[in-house]
Amino acid sequence: MAEFTLDLNDDQKQVRDWLHGFAADVIRPAASEWDEREETPWPVIQEAAKVGIYSLDFYAQQFFDPTGLGIPMAMEELFWGDAGIALSIVGTGLAAVGVLANGTEEQIGTWIPQMYGDANDVKVAAFCSSEPDAGSDVAAMRTRAVYDEAKDEWVLNGTKTWATNGGIANVHVVVAVVDAGLGSKGHASFIVPPDTPGLSQGQKFKKHGIRASHTAEVVLEDVRVPGHCLLGGKDKLDERLARARERAKSGGERVKNAAMATFEASRPAVGAMAVGTARAAYEVALDYAKTRSQFGRPIIDNQGIAFQLADMRTQIDAARLLVWRASWMATTGKPFTSAEGSMSKLYASETAKKVTAQAIQILGGNGFTREYPVERMHRDAAIYTIFEGTSEIQRLVIARTLSGMPIR
Repeated sequence: MAEFTLDLNDDQKQVRDWLHGFAADVIRPAASEWDEREETPWPVIQEAAKVGIYSLDFYAQQFFDPTGLGIPMAMEELFWGDAGIALSIVGTGLAAVGVLANGTEEQIGTWIPQMYGDANDVKVAAFCSSEPDAGSDVAAMRTRAVYDEAKDEWVLNGTKTWATNGGIANVHVVVAVVDAGLGSKGHASFIVPPDTPGLSQGQKFKKHGIRASHTAEVVLEDVRVPGHCLLGGKDKLDERLARARERAKSGGERVKNAAMATFEASRPAVGAMAVGTARAAYEVALDYAKTRSQFGRPIIDNQGIAFQLADMRTQIDAARLLVWRASWMATTGKPFTSAEGSMSKLYASETAKKVTAQAIQILGGNGFTREYPVERMHRDAAIYTIFEGTSEIQRLVIARTLSGMPIR
């Protein structure tokens, strides 16, 4: 078991510097253009694929880093470059995590490579969980998966929303209800292979922030997938549903559902994304405060500005520590006895919103224009307190974990 340390080893430092260089040289120069276009930045994704950042091998190396710091370190550097473009680069990872969390070894080996493609033929994947009437309330999910035993096929019907890469993905991972009587415990995850009839893109959303990332509805109309596309397999599903039914009768312990297993694994990574955006805004504000003069001196000479920057840096470092702790715990198998994963996402997300708002204030009128990047960073930061579990849901998870009570 790797000991917790704040010292990155030489290999980690080399990867961090490599990612930082890509973010500075490739992502940042393209950020404003793709934010304005509100389109998937395919040329940037292809560049990331060419150098090996957008690849299964790279994410596998970071995912299996024994210290747990590979993924959060990578997320922070890429999102320091730009959140919208970075999400287009890493969005496939959520679908991949969904397969890793719930799939068999054969499914992992079959489908994850198809999610990325290669440098000459880049692909993306989508994880589809949220629905128009089922966001935080996953028990309200309506998308159904019915097993056709005669054909050994699952038939999916429903509408998913807020899906990153939804409709343009090569592979979709869809969470659906297989036993409505079990609420959120009656869910399962399915692979929808490329070009499967019945899957189509619905509304594409025009968003407040992260505009370079494609977000859309996914409509499923009598979508038939082979039995082997059920993540984990039918035997495992039948066993899990039987345990859930038995526990429901006896009032026993909860069973985690497919979507929650994915989100628990990814929450510290989202926290790291927020840290990257917050750090970027802080650095812009710090440089501006040191060079912008008013009343004959740099504005950082004023305590009102200097103290804000001190608080911003303190909060960013505290957020990073929570993210690193949760990532290390997850990798080394230590249970989140105090909901440390949710803590990291909650604090980092709120920090990103606060720090980016303070950065605009420090830049004054300039911060409110698109001539400076903090305006975009502030718009981007808003998503961290919403997706993969709102801040309110994170607080609910933490409170329930600490108290052991069914707080509502």
